[in-house]
Amino acid sequence: MLQVVWLLLKSRSYRTEFGLTWLILALYWRFICSPLFNIQDSRLSTYRNTLSTGEFIALTALMISMVAMAIDAMLPALGLIGADLQVSHANDAQLVVTVLFLGLSIGQALSGPLSDRFGRRIPILLGMVIFIVGCLISMLAQDFTVMLIGRFLQGLGAAAPRIVSIALVRDQFQGASMARIMSMVMAVFILVPALAPIIGQGILFIADWRAIFAFFLILAVVAVLWFGLRQQETLPEGRRRQITADKVGQALLEVLSHRQTLAYTAASGFLFASFVGYLGSTQQVFVELYQTGTHFPYYFGLLALAIGAASLVNSRIVVRYGMKALCRFAFVCMVLLSLVFVMVTEHANGVPPFAWFMAYMLVTFFCIGILFGNLNSVAMEPMGHIAGMASAVISSVGGLISIPLGWYIGYRYDGTILPLVYGLAGFSLAGLICVLLAGSDRGDLLAPVIETAD
Repeated sequence: MLQVVWLLLKSRSYRTEFGLTWLILALYWRFICSPLFNIQDSRLSTYRNTLSTGEFIALTALMISMVAMAIDAMLPALGLIGADLQVSHANDAQLVVTVLFLGLSIGQALSGPLSDRFGRRIPILLGMVIFIVGCLISMLAQDFTVMLIGRFLQGLGAAAPRIVSIALVRDQFQGASMARIMSMVMAVFILVPALAPIIGQGILFIADWRAIFAFFLILAVVAVLWFGLRQQETLPEGRRRQITADKVGQALLEVLSHRQTLAYTAASGFLFASFVGYLGSTQQVFVELYQTGTHFPYYFGLLALAIGAASLVNSRIVVRYGMKALCRFAFVCMVLLSLVFVMVTEHANGVPPFAWFMAYMLVTFFCIGILFGNLNSVAMEPMGHIAGMASAVISSVGGLISIPLGWYIGYRYDGTILPLVYGLAGFSLAGLICVLLAGSDRGDLLAPVIETAD
């Protein structure tokens, strides 16, 4: 391990990037995380647990972060994987990302109901084992089809710790305590999409792309041992629910027949389609088109931090303005900005200056960060009486919309950013139409509201 660190630090460019990364981390921890972790009340939890609050937050953040790590750390290696496994078309390498989302979508639909039926520990442990098997398959793959099978299993397995970990928090904390714990978990989670490509790039400095899967494998083994040995079951037998075909059908019918839930689920699907398309083509856009080379992870991380910053801003303003108003406002901003940038991109023959592209993406990703935090909450708002089943149905419907559309946008990459920009414009417009069709009890776009009114 020391030899690996020494090899990395011998690289002059990596020393500069390494120092910059740790400077950003130090500032983020000092001004964002430290105030959140300054807990004075030791009675936050309503459930007796062997873990301290700090250990529980760290474990939960690790499990929630597995999905983002499995996606974003692979991005610098997509070109290498495609070349090594001899894909028939350069854009086929994007399936390394898209197929994981497919497994994730199916896993999310299963994990919530299974955790309500069998408790929290069994689905999480089973999911982590599936994730580990997927990592082994991808790490040892000698052809692209086997690689995709492994990636599907990684998404399927990572869904359980991603979804059920939130239920762990809900089981043990209530009210303001739950909100505070989730804020601390998300403060840590926000760093992962920014750091994951840097970690992946660092591994590629000293090893081939297979070593990234070995890193995932080690991380998953640590998580499963930590969780298995330290975290108790938080859902007693008496609170578990039976799963029947009638209940699933009832939840599906109720989600599809409620205007607000269906509209905001569709809007979320369209928004995530643009994000899937971006993730699929981002390595080609940054590295091949704009020639950012080893600096790609830092530009990607900067955009990821824009989403994180928006999440923090949203937590401060959502009570005043309301979730629905913020959704409308963010979609309007995305549509107007994207339509303008479509014209700019067309005028530049599909390749505008990199600084303009980054400015556009930073503002767009800030809007996406606002929407991520609100669309699902509004969709779930009328479904409190069937929250578990409704969450599974909403995830499935959203996945059915986002994955094929997102894959199509990414696969249309043609050496310009036109497919990406047109995709962002079109999907944000579709999302805005869905939100407007859902109706609103607001007059003005950003009229201050009382918290309970939304």
